[in-house]
Amino acid sequence: MERGVQRWAVDVSKWKPSPHEFSSALALLPQHERSSILRFFKMEDRKRALVSRLLQYALVHNILEIPYDEIIIKRTLEGKPYLECDKLTSDIPNFNFNVSHHGDYVVIASEPLCLVGLDVVSYTAPQNEDTIEYVESFSSYFSSLEWKNIMNPSSSTSVLVEFYRYWSLKEAYVKAIGSGMAYGLEQVEFHHIGWNEIQVKVGGEILKEWRFWISELGNGHCVAVAKGHPRLATKSYRSTLMRSEFEPEEYHAGLLLPNVSFVSKTVEQLISMSME
Repeated sequence: MERGVQRWAVDVSKWKPSPHEFSSALALLPQHERSSILRFFKMEDRKRALVSRLLQYALVHNILEIPYDEIIIKRTLEGKPYLECDKLTSDIPNFNFNVSHHGDYVVIASEPLCLVGLDVVSYTAPQNEDTIEYVESFSSYFSSLEWKNIMNPSSSTSVLVEFYRYWSLKEAYVKAIGSGMAYGLEQVEFHHIGWNEIQVKVGGEILKEWRFWISELGNGHCVAVAKGHPRLATKSYRSTLMRSEFEPEEYHAGLLLPNVSFVSKTVEQLISMSME
């Protein structure tokens, strides 16, 4: 199953395409994907959206060896992307992926059996707004324990960093199950020891069949990854998976697969993959 575990990251600040280069990259995607990218007004937002789509197609092509023109990526009612495919094998029965972008980075993660969600954040302070006031405006999304940890960080971190780490973990979880913000982030409470051993409580109950990680990407960014049991996926997302129930031994073999490090990719590499 190891081939289904991938973590890629692109620093989009390093890609400065000419109008022709941007159009050429855009032309690699199906028409419906191009339209969704061009609806953004700002070029920086278009770049992130384009790289997000390129990452998805490149990852699917790389792992499953499906030709670009045969890759079909759709979205659930809640907006969760999924691959429509009848070529999955027994070692990757639930191949699924998730993407995120914020600041300089666009990232993607995939898993062969477990659900996967991720969220990247830039630690950049809000412009024209006091940092503490900004963080406090999100207080209703956190438990009293989480809020205490956010507002009383250790000397090696800041309130903003603690806030973003908790936020990214919550986002990664709700994106993994396919619900997005509609789930209610305040229902999801994280406990951790030095950000190395991370557990989640949902509705007061610890989810033992889930794992979480926080990684630093550099340039003041971090990314959270969540992976867990398909039975907790939303109905619309669960219907896109090959299987939602597993024997305990089989499921834990997937759950305990290593969380590999993020591999840096360039936009040029993603474009090159489309021509293989």
